[in-house]
Amino acid sequence: MEILDGKKISNQIKEEITVEVAQMKERGEKVPHLAAVLVGNDGASLTYVGSKVRSCKKIGFESTLIHLPEETTEEDLLKQVHQLNNDPAIDGYIVQLPLPKHIDEEKVLMAVDPDKDVDGFHPTNFGKMALDMETFISATPFGIMELLKRYNVDTEGKHTVVIGRSHIVGRPISILMSQKGKPGNSTVTLAHSRTKNLKELTLQADIVISALGVPRFLKADMVKEGVTIIDVGITRVADDTKEKGYYITGDVDFDNVSKKASFITPVPGGVGPMTIAMLLKNTLLARERHNN
Repeated sequence: MEILDGKKISNQIKEEITVEVAQMKERGEKVPHLAAVLVGNDGASLTYVGSKVRSCKKIGFESTLIHLPEETTEEDLLKQVHQLNNDPAIDGYIVQLPLPKHIDEEKVLMAVDPDKDVDGFHPTNFGKMALDMETFISATPFGIMELLKRYNVDTEGKHTVVIGRSHIVGRPISILMSQKGKPGNSTVTLAHSRTKNLKELTLQADIVISALGVPRFLKADMVKEGVTIIDVGITRVADDTKEKGYYITGDVDFDNVSKKASFITPVPGGVGPMTIAMLLKNTLLARERHNN
């Protein structure tokens, strides 16, 4: 069994980007600039955005955090989005989700300029990704593909079962795994909460990618020997015995499933760090696009 170490690979990617940014500075060129818009004070969002800002600083990117109060109107947020669209200094930006309930997320994401949409959520980018065209791939699926690539996990002709059909992870990764390329060329089954014969499907799977968000959902009796497991789920589970009052776990019963797996991602330290690394990679691509 080999651990797919997202922390290690994400650090490698950041080091590679750091070298590129240093070369840009030597040539007197503009370095990539990532902006993040955060509305309200959601704890997980604050942590995530803070981590992105620190990563930018570490690799030599410029970064801007626009932190708006919870009561910000949809109209004011859209004005902020249009300002970022028209600001030549900003190469790419993200609007951190979830947004407060009074704001229409779809309307806001549709207003983002696809050429600055480094999250890869805009329909233009999703459509290009589905058609195998050059575009921004949503950071989590992009990170999964990079992890499989760097560990030389064989995906060709394999049966991949994706659990979860979200637009951010499940659906895009199911498309990417089926496309020509390495990794790719896999036969994909997209399962979800309404799938009736899920255990039957996962027992057939050579690769299981779980993005369900249900703690320890995937048990050892649901997978075969030699399976590759990608655990995208990350849930805080309350636990008074822990110092923080909770522990973090994924969709997979790691202790038992890992005994049968050939490759497996841990939680934390698997897919999570890759997401931030690929967001930075997308920002670098955005800067290259704008310069060309």
